[in-house]
Amino acid sequence: MGVVTRTSSVVILGGGPGGYEAALVAAHLGADVSVVDRDGIGGAAVLTDCVPSKTLIATADYLGGIETASELGVHLEDHEGDVATETVAELDAINRRVLALAAAQSQDITARLLEVGVRVVPGTGRLTSASEVVVEGEGGTTETLHADVVLVSTGATPRVLPTAQPDGERILTWQQIYALPEIPDKLIVVGSGVTGAELAQAYLGLGTDVTLISSRDLVLPGEDQDAAAVIEDVFRRRGMTVLNRSRMASAERRGEGVVVTLEDGREVEGSHVLIAVGAVPNTGGIGLEEVGVELSESGHIVTDRVSRTTVRGIYAAGDCTGVFALASVAAMQGRTAMAHALGDAVTPLRLSAVSANVFTDPEIATVGMSARDAADNPDVEAVMMPLSRNARAKMLGIEEGFVKLFSYRGTGTLLGGVVVAPRASELIFPVAIAVQNRLSVDQVASTFTVYPSLTGTLAEAARRLHPLHGE
Repeated sequence: MGVVTRTSSVVILGGGPGGYEAALVAAHLGADVSVVDRDGIGGAAVLTDCVPSKTLIATADYLGGIETASELGVHLEDHEGDVATETVAELDAINRRVLALAAAQSQDITARLLEVGVRVVPGTGRLTSASEVVVEGEGGTTETLHADVVLVSTGATPRVLPTAQPDGERILTWQQIYALPEIPDKLIVVGSGVTGAELAQAYLGLGTDVTLISSRDLVLPGEDQDAAAVIEDVFRRRGMTVLNRSRMASAERRGEGVVVTLEDGREVEGSHVLIAVGAVPNTGGIGLEEVGVELSESGHIVTDRVSRTTVRGIYAAGDCTGVFALASVAAMQGRTAMAHALGDAVTPLRLSAVSANVFTDPEIATVGMSARDAADNPDVEAVMMPLSRNARAKMLGIEEGFVKLFSYRGTGTLLGGVVVAPRASELIFPVAIAVQNRLSVDQVASTFTVYPSLTGTLAEAARRLHPLHGE
C-alpha cells in the first residue's frame, strides 16, 4: 500500500480529537510525528467542553434519578423514618471532580501518544510554508519543524459579543463555568442551541432557577422539530423559563447580579449569565492565508472529503473546518487525513452517516437523513413510535421520547433515524450501523432484540417500514 517510513515527517497543529487521533494513525503508519499544542492534549473537547459538560450533565442526571425513583415507589428516609424531600448539589465539589476527570483524560491521551513515539511540543505553531512550522514556546523560545505533511486542527473558541463581554465571574462562556464556587441562584442562558440547551438543563437539575433565551420558535432549532418540542415541553414542566423569539441586545453586571437586555427592550435579571451563541474558528494568525490555504467567509478552513486543504501537503480537521462541530467528526477527519497523506487505504468522509447526540434529558440522537429532508422526498417512508408503549420504558419510568426511522420506499434501505430517550446516544448505534452499511429495514427488523428492551421499539419501527411491493 506504499506505507511510509520514519523518514516521513508529520506536524500537527492542535492536540484535540482531530490532532491526537491523527497522530496515533500517523505513528502507526510509520511516520515521525510532532504535535504542537498550547492548551493541553485533548483540546477543548477534553479540557473545557465535551468531557466537562457531559460530566456535569451526568451529575445532574443523578439528582433527576432520585426524583424518578420516588415515582417508582423508592425513596430516601432519615434515621427517624421521616421521608427526605431534598437533595443538594455542592457545585465546588462537583467542579473539582469535573476538572480532575478532564485532566486525567488528557494525561491518559498524552501517555498514549508518548508510548507510540509521538513528540508533544508545547507552544503555538505558525505555518511559514507548506512544509515548515515555527513554534513559539514559553519564554519566547522558537523552534522550526520541517514536515512532509501538516495537519491543522486548531479548533474553535466561544463566540464573544461586544455587548456581552465575559468576565469569568458573572458573565460567562461555557468554558468558564467550572470556576463557579456555588450554584447560581438565577442563571440566564443566552442561546438555545446544543450547548445552551444542555447546560441550561444541567443547572436546572442541580437546583438553579434557569431562564433560557431562545431567538427561535423552539429550542434546539437545528434538531428534529418533534424532538425539540419534547425537550422544550420537558424544560417548562420542570420549571425552566423559556423565552422564545427573544434576542439578546446586551448583558451587563448590575449590583450583585446581571441584567440581560433584549432587543425589544425587556430586561431579564439574574445572578449569572451564560453566553452560548456559537463558536469562531481558531484560524487567524497562524499563517494559513499567507501560504495559500483557502478560508470561507466565516474563517473556517475549506477542505474536501479526505481533509485536504487547497495547498498540497496541508490537511485540516475538526471545528476549524466547520464541517460538523463534533469530536467524533474531528477524529474521523484526522484519521482520514493521515490515511490519505501517508498512502494507506482511505474512505472519504460520509456526512450522511454521521451520528450525533444532544445530552439533554431525555437525549436526542440522530443519524443520516433528517425529517426535513425526508418530508421533501416522495420516495422516503417515515414512521414514528412513542417509547411510552414500550414495556421496558414503563419499567424505567420513561414517559417522554420516541423512535423515528426513514427508509427508501423502493428497496427499504434505512436512510436515517431519530431517537429521543434516556441514553439515546447508546440506542442510536444500531441505526448508525444500518445507515453506514446501507442495510434494509427488513434486515434490521429480522435481527433479534432482547425482550424487554428499548431497542425493541427500533425493531418494531423497522417492521412497520417493510416495503409493500406493487405500491
